[in-house]
Amino acid sequence: MTPFEPAVWLPEGKKAAVCFHIDDIHPGRSSDPYEAGGDMQDGALGLVEALLERHPKLQVTLFTTADWREISPVPTRKVLARVPWVSERVYLADIHPKGTMALDRHPRFVSYLQNLPRTEIALHGLHHIHKGPRIPVEFADLPRSTCRAMLAEALGIFSKAGLARPTGMQPPAWDLSAELAQAMADIDLQYACGARDILSPIEDNALTAMSGPRGVPLFEPAWIANGRLLHIPTNFQATSKLERAVAIIERGGLLSVKGHIIKNAMGHISADGIDRLYTNFLDLLFTILEERYGDDLWWTTPAELASQTVARREGLS
Repeated sequence: MTPFEPAVWLPEGKKAAVCFHIDDIHPGRSSDPYEAGGDMQDGALGLVEALLERHPKLQVTLFTTADWREISPVPTRKVLARVPWVSERVYLADIHPKGTMALDRHPRFVSYLQNLPRTEIALHGLHHIHKGPRIPVEFADLPRSTCRAMLAEALGIFSKAGLARPTGMQPPAWDLSAELAQAMADIDLQYACGARDILSPIEDNALTAMSGPRGVPLFEPAWIANGRLLHIPTNFQATSKLERAVAIIERGGLLSVKGHIIKNAMGHISADGIDRLYTNFLDLLFTILEERYGDDLWWTTPAELASQTVARREGLS
């Protein structure tokens, strides 16, 4: 991973911060292979709405794929998957035809997203597919120019759908290569949510050592891509203990909470899938933090965090 630079990021008067973000948003409904927000208030996003209603300071970022084509996150073509060379160069599961889930073809869904309170709509790739056995790692092994072209296509779909231009992205499967990070900076994106580490101990100067980029700060934003992009880690999910959240806050860090909108994708169960059990846990977590820390906490989004951090750096330079 590109060496990082520390970032001055907390606003004056705030002790620590909380971000809540959800991956894999697209128009898929319960009548499709799985629901991914397309049932709107009657599906998983209705549970998110309820959280926002109960916690007026809470904000949420919905990492949304421009034209979702993935059906199964794991190979289903078992014979092809065992063929050397070929298995790396073909899709090993069925995929949606291009445009099926393109945001500009689902105006009711887009309108619903736009009307959610305190919600950032950010980018989560173009198609969320890759040839070979690791299906979700869309940008894996791609050169900077190809990444840049795919990002431009995704942003074009956002624009055609009437969505505001995102300022950042969570790469599918946390696969943030140096080439992708530079491509994101090339098109003036401000942040990347790359590394996910829900296991490493919360200690001073802790670095990530799990999914995505390793060796970046575990509970603080940092500059990557030669200082051109702000990296925002993920460090908490449904299987984490409340004590981990408190430890991050007590160290003046960023508690970065992850969810996935899809609970069951063709038999693949997400531990942090948005369901009633997880949202009840989040309700408890947010209530405890509100009562214990009050106005000392900055309830923010990656976009807001990045924008203020960029402005602070430019003001100091």
